[in-house]
Amino acid sequence: MQVSNFLRHHYRHFNAAALIDAADGYNKHLAEGGKMMITLAGAMSTAEMGIQLAELIRQDKVQIISCTGANLEEDIFNLVAHDFYERVPNYRDLTPADEQALLERHMNRVTDTCIPEEEAMRRLEHVVLKFWEKADSEGKAYFPHEFFYQILLSGELEQYYQIDPKDSWMLAAAEKNLPIICPGWEDSTLGNIYAGHVITGDIKNVHTMRTGIQYMIYLADWYTQQATNESKVGFFQIGGGIAGDFPICVVPMLHQDLGRTSVPLWGYFCQISDSTTSYGSYSGAVPNEKITWGKLGQDTPKFIIESDATIVAPLVFAIVLGQ
Repeated sequence: MQVSNFLRHHYRHFNAAALIDAADGYNKHLAEGGKMMITLAGAMSTAEMGIQLAELIRQDKVQIISCTGANLEEDIFNLVAHDFYERVPNYRDLTPADEQALLERHMNRVTDTCIPEEEAMRRLEHVVLKFWEKADSEGKAYFPHEFFYQILLSGELEQYYQIDPKDSWMLAAAEKNLPIICPGWEDSTLGNIYAGHVITGDIKNVHTMRTGIQYMIYLADWYTQQATNESKVGFFQIGGGIAGDFPICVVPMLHQDLGRTSVPLWGYFCQISDSTTSYGSYSGAVPNEKITWGKLGQDTPKFIIESDATIVAPLVFAIVLGQ
């Protein structure tokens, strides 16, 4: 427990203390029989958060994940093409000409990390298209994460693995058949590729890929079954955006639109955010605002850590994992 001991000794005030409180609240929630949702915004998979997230999944310290399409696919890009990634530590100094040079080499930059198009995106496209076309021809439909689970469990990508498979959170999730919510999946590289294959006619039925509305229905069913007064569901939000805003709304929907008022509110809430608390942004909204929307209760344990998620989340997870 070297990391945890260091944090508890040195992290005593302000955002540092909030980190400790949030991690202890996470553990307390689980110890009391609760379940946890983790939401991933931004490019957390390219930040290689999967190293710890995979272990959280294996240890049953997360029961459901909501993420952007980018996080869904970028964990697998990293799994199969890690050796071809390039780091650009001086990315703030790049000129437009430097960026153009990266484009011409088919290196797509995410802050300080370049994802190689051919080895990552196209390599995965060649495999995923077979699964899309098979489902399409059979008249079947699946969620984006279900297609990825099929691919990962088939073993077709194993020949390309370039990291230790235990560090892939998507592989850990597939092995557990972990529920995943991926709102707005079409806003992703593979979402664009899927649209292209529908336009060209390779995929006949656009609804071979199940939609965000169906994800909300799926989440409503899961939450209704899993959330009880004895086992409430917590909400650990990394960043903001649709990955967090979409799933947290399931509770007011159940209460206000379906009349399922016996379903409990979220039982724990924490957000790691570097968004300024102002200007009406969802990412910058303080937790108490969610009380007015019927998402959290006045007594719900609430934490906000205003900092960089790539720095903070691994430290919170270290405490949760007892490292």
